[in-house]
Order: sequence, then C-alpha cells, then structure tokens
Amino acid sequence: MVKAGKEINVAILGATGRVGQELIKILEQRNFPVKEFRPLASARSKDTTVTFNGKPYVVQEPSEQAFAGIDLVLASAGAEISEHLAPLAVKQGACVIDNSNAFRMDPNVPLVVPEVNGEALHSHKGIVANPNCTTAQLVAALKPIHDAAGLTRVIVSSYQSVSGAGKEAMDELEAQTRALMNGGDYPPQVFQRQIAFNLIPHIDKFLPNGYTKEEMKVVQETQKILGLPNLPVTCTAVRVPILISHSEAVLVELERPLSPQQAREALASSPIVEVWDDPEKGIYPTPIEAAGEDPVYVGRIRHDTSSSNGLHMWVVADNLRIGAALNAVRIAEYMLEHDLLKTPVSA
Repeated sequence: MVKAGKEINVAILGATGRVGQELIKILEQRNFPVKEFRPLASARSKDTTVTFNGKPYVVQEPSEQAFAGIDLVLASAGAEISEHLAPLAVKQGACVIDNSNAFRMDPNVPLVVPEVNGEALHSHKGIVANPNCTTAQLVAALKPIHDAAGLTRVIVSSYQSVSGAGKEAMDELEAQTRALMNGGDYPPQVFQRQIAFNLIPHIDKFLPNGYTKEEMKVVQETQKILGLPNLPVTCTAVRVPILISHSEAVLVELERPLSPQQAREALASSPIVEVWDDPEKGIYPTPIEAAGEDPVYVGRIRHDTSSSNGLHMWVVADNLRIGAALNAVRIAEYMLEHDLLKTPVSA
C-alpha cells in the first residue's frame, strides 16, 4: 500500500461494471490517496450513482473532456472503448492502467504484474496494460521458480470461473443451476454449452492453430511479462461452474534441479504468494478459499514423474482481484511510490 502523501485525481472508466465495482472496493480497502473521484461509464449508466468512501458520485459519460484534470485512469470498459479513449486521456495528461486486451501485446506498452516486472513501468508512455486474469496469477507463481532454477518449458491447464466472462455469465450459472435442480431447463445464452454441472474447453474464439484466443493470451503474455520471448508455453483453458477464482495445474521444466521444498521456499519469498502445501493434512488451496482474498495460493508442489527437472504445482487466485482490479491498483501504487504517475513528454 502507498504511504501517506500526495493525493491524486482518479477516474474509473467502466465504473458500473463488475471489475469497476471491484476497483472501487479495493481503492477503499487500501486507502488509496484519492483527491477527486470521477466515475465514468457508457450512456446507459449516465446519471446513475456509485458510492466511494461513503459518498455518492454521479456517473458521467466518457469523453476527452471528462479526463481533464485527472492524474490516473483505471480502465475496465473493453478493448474497443480503451483503444478509443485511452489515448484521449493521455492527451489530457493522465496515466491509464487498462484492464482490456487492447494494448497488452503492444511493444511500446508495459504489461505488468508489479511484483514480477515492476521495473517495466519506468519506461511507460502514458498507458500501462494489466494482463489477462489467468496470466497474472500464473506469472506470480512462475517468477520465483524461474529465479531459483530457470524455466525451460511451461504447460498450463486452467480451470476458470464464470466471473471471467462477466456478470451475465455469473447470473446464467446461478439461474441454470436452480432450473436444473428443480427439474426445469435453462438453455445457454452466454456460454456455448450448458455450464451448470459441466465443463467447457472453449474460452474466447478458436484460432487457426486450434488454440483459443484465451489460451494464446496466456502464452504470449507470460513470455512478455517474464521477459522470455522464446520460452515454450502451452495452455488448455477450461470454463468451470464456479463463480469466482481461477485454478491452474502447472507443469514447469527447469534448467537446474529444484526440490519441492526448495520450490516452496522460493515461492514463499514472494510478497503476493502463499504456499498451502501439506496434502496429507488436507492443506491445499481451492477456489472458495481464494475468493475475496489477495494472495496467489500455491500447493500440490511435487516432482514430475516424466522428466528429471520437472515440477508440478496447483495455483489458485481470485480472478477479479489479482487478475484484474487488485493488480491494477497495485500498479498504481507502484507508480505513485516511484513518482511515475506523469505522462512523459514524448507520449
């Protein structure tokens, strides 16, 4: 959290959405130094109100002038909106931390998990990208392992909650579950298949290589954040009937041998990772325990039976926090602490 000091003017773009509401909650919880608060959302939310620190604020429709006097924009309104509005906010002198995929693979935009690659923020040009929720928790677990023994390959299977698809997806899971439990029917509307009591190996669009866009985000974003563009990474992303928290089964292959105990010690050194790993006593993380919490939880750390320098681990985190809102606020805290919340002249 940021030490007491200068207060700044903050706008939230997409303030009425699921992640926007989580951003407001986390700013409050972490006592982020907000001087002026400005909620922005689409025309359908204009003139509604949101509450911040106990005070109601009228939601404004975003425009270039709506960013006047703002120091920081936390954006969670979708890629097309961010592509249009983020440069306008920067033009007005604001820094933008964007939760969409609009800028993640732009070589001129830092893609950041502060505890993993915070140094990348020092070269920002006004826009900073927040990674995909699946990637954010993954790299938090990979970085300590890489520092300890050097990654040579990463294989990920993700089990992703419906909140990653938005409020409508959460509503569909709940309504569909109730309908089926009462002997009724609820045809899928948000998802491609029934999600209640089911798994769907299909998140986002399929690409020509047979992977989904979600899976390739994990591959490319992991390489960028870790600064390892040639690291072999592969992923299978699966939607599961859980409201909040993503889980990942991760296999890493390493340059040097690393025992499970050495891996636990390396992971425990991270400020955002908690190791829950004593299976004989029933100690390992699950999505319910991670929901509403800040850490990335890691357990089931064990040797890979198929390779000499391989380790398996189980990684769980609240996707709305570490995968979106919390990471965005942590980026803002890092930038404020290092006096980076100012747009470079060359932007």
